[in-house]
Amino acid sequence: MRIASLVPSATETLFALGLGDQVVAVTHECDWPPGASSLPHLTTTVIPEGLGPAEIDRIVRETVGAGRPLYELDVPRLEELAPDLVVTQAVCEVCAVSYDDVVAVAATLPGKPRVLSLDPLQLDDVLNDLVRVAEAAGDPEPGRRARADAHARLASVAATTGGVERPRVAAIEWLDPPFVAGHWVPEMISIAGGLDALGRAGEKSRTADWAELEAAEVDVVLAMPCGYDARRSAEEAEAFSDRLGRLRAERVVAVDASAYFSRPGPRLLTGVELLAAILHPTRFPSPSPDMVVELGVVSAGGGT
Repeated sequence: MRIASLVPSATETLFALGLGDQVVAVTHECDWPPGASSLPHLTTTVIPEGLGPAEIDRIVRETVGAGRPLYELDVPRLEELAPDLVVTQAVCEVCAVSYDDVVAVAATLPGKPRVLSLDPLQLDDVLNDLVRVAEAAGDPEPGRRARADAHARLASVAATTGGVERPRVAAIEWLDPPFVAGHWVPEMISIAGGLDALGRAGEKSRTADWAELEAAEVDVVLAMPCGYDARRSAEEAEAFSDRLGRLRAERVVAVDASAYFSRPGPRLLTGVELLAAILHPTRFPSPSPDMVVELGVVSAGGGT
């Protein structure tokens, strides 16, 4: 089978299921596993590089509001590669090529490839998609094994954090304007032994004002700007140190959101384990420095 992936999380899922040799093309954002980035790219973005968070937010809102796409699909290349299966998503209009556009294009291709949309809102949806992808590729059994292994990993973390005192957590998915992380992130925090003070499992990420964040009285702030690695997340958090300091949290921690939180794929499991190590460092091994950056953010009352 020839498979085209139009979502980074789908690419990660395909490779994790042992289907990497069947993937013929990916997006320009597919950077995991390392070999995926060398495959032909089917997409480009209209957002220029090097912009700040407010400017990115403005362009996204204006583009989507005008009904224009944020991503462009290379239709001639897709036709040339002749996939049997195209894996995409419809849950986030700013994360990938429009689902409706993909369906319309697929209908015009000679082979009429199947279009599979992965649209998880919660962790169980992500794990069930392992089976759906494997089934669409012709053999659901690898997906069932991967789902069982994933449940076992999550159960192990939950068992270790059972009975612990749960710190109040604010997971901030964007900083200008502030976005509270939703979807699967509140579940990840709960399994890791925390209490998400602002997000709700299964609900979309939402904007919030700084007054709401201050009123939440959180112990830990997780800076996880969507699509950024730990270093870039830390840079963004440092730029907003005054605002973050007013939250009076005991800790502000920047994480690799792109790898472990933004993308609903297999690496969310590592994200849960990372969160557990952040929230309960005496119970879990220390995470790698490229996964998390502990920040010394100046508080509103002075000091660090």
